[in-house]
Amino acid sequence: MVSEGRHITTVEELRAVVGEPVRRAVTKQRDRLDDTDRAFIARSPFQMLATAGGDGTVDVSPKGDPAGSVHVLDDRTLVIPDRPGNRRVDGFGNVLENPHVGLIFLVPRRSDTLRVNGTARVLLDPPYADELRHRAHVPRLVLEVGVEEVFTHCAKALLRANLWEPEQWPADDLPSIAQMDRRTTADQSLAELEAYYSEENTRSLLYRATPP
Repeated sequence: MVSEGRHITTVEELRAVVGEPVRRAVTKQRDRLDDTDRAFIARSPFQMLATAGGDGTVDVSPKGDPAGSVHVLDDRTLVIPDRPGNRRVDGFGNVLENPHVGLIFLVPRRSDTLRVNGTARVLLDPPYADELRHRAHVPRLVLEVGVEEVFTHCAKALLRANLWEPEQWPADDLPSIAQMDRRTTADQSLAELEAYYSEENTRSLLYRATPP
């Protein structure tokens, strides 16, 4: 890594630049979910899950399902169902080595977000699995998160990003995912990859096993 500028190495140096957090930023942190948190989670169809392996390697995985698919078992426990994917299981693998996780919950049109930090475990065939059924898919694996910290983030980040403002979105002139995947997938043609990554095919695989 090549960079210029002063390298900050201590919390004291960092605080000298940014200052201390405002009181409400500290007092809003809680150790359990309340009814408002439950309502926010129930309306969230998309989450970002951060994990870290035993060697410190970090992963952030997107999680998406119809709103209400993340279940709150009690004020200290929530559950995320595992759906068919690419079978890399990077996040699950990390949790087996290091149970500490972070979650960001998003709700469409809402610019504030909900953060939940805690410790997780991977469960096989939990007794409540059928409650997580969607389109006949009952997850065999779930991520059960023990809540340790929960607090809201204000709207600044999403407002800066204009995330929910279509007229502010950049032009979609990037290479397709098939073109990007072609860089490392030499045994399939671009046409084959375009067909595989088409929205129609992707939607057909949302709740059934992905072919190898």
